[in-house]
Amino acid sequence: MSLRALPWPHRWVARRSGLVIAAVLAVSAGQVARAAQESAAAPAGERVAPLADPWEPINRRVFSFNEGLDQAVIKPVASTYRKAVPEFVRQGVENVFGNVTDAWSVLNHLLQGKPQPAAEMTMRVLVNTGFGFAGLLDIASEAGLHRQPEDFGQTLGRWGIGPGPYVVLPFFGPRTLRDAVALPLDWQASLQSLPHEPKVRWSLSGLDTIQSRAGLLDATQLVDQVALDKYSFVRDSHLSRRRSLVYDGDPPADDADDAPR
Repeated sequence: MSLRALPWPHRWVARRSGLVIAAVLAVSAGQVARAAQESAAAPAGERVAPLADPWEPINRRVFSFNEGLDQAVIKPVASTYRKAVPEFVRQGVENVFGNVTDAWSVLNHLLQGKPQPAAEMTMRVLVNTGFGFAGLLDIASEAGLHRQPEDFGQTLGRWGIGPGPYVVLPFFGPRTLRDAVALPLDWQASLQSLPHEPKVRWSLSGLDTIQSRAGLLDATQLVDQVALDKYSFVRDSHLSRRRSLVYDGDPPADDADDAPR
């Protein structure tokens, strides 16, 4: 798939992201950005199993590495991006990436045996693709078809597979072992994986990372202010949120395992 074969919004995204920056940032999902998003969405009072982090010494080293990368490269680039790029353009970029992810959510809803959300998400993708210029505009949300994201890690959880130990991956940040196994498949279903040309794939991946990080700059500043032990704060927030997502926001209070019965 060549760059010219992409729809024009995707070509704009690829050309503007910058290949040099993309090569550095493409593999990073922005650990701190992910942590801030999850801590904001984590259910209050959710407990974390005491044995969920048996690899803590190694995880802390990787966490420190990712923190250093974020502070040295990702955060400064994201800050410049937010200042230089108009908000409506940034929103359009987010919409394009999200539209492809929505299609993957449809399949995961079906795999989890949830036909109604799958049908609603299918309509969302069709509306935004057909009337929103390949997803550049989020018309579906205005029509009441809101995003209901699902990934393959959640699907594995619905199938009864436990989360496994907590692990911090270089560049990709916090995961459970189950989500780490699902990550390659989730990647294959993203916009970044569609082009065959490596330069285009790196460019899209880099822009996605910068876009995500730019949207969470304020939230990560709050995390820095309130967390006494940032590693534990990120871990507990991540595990609580992922468990809640597997149960669609209603996890049982008496079961430390997040696999639905």
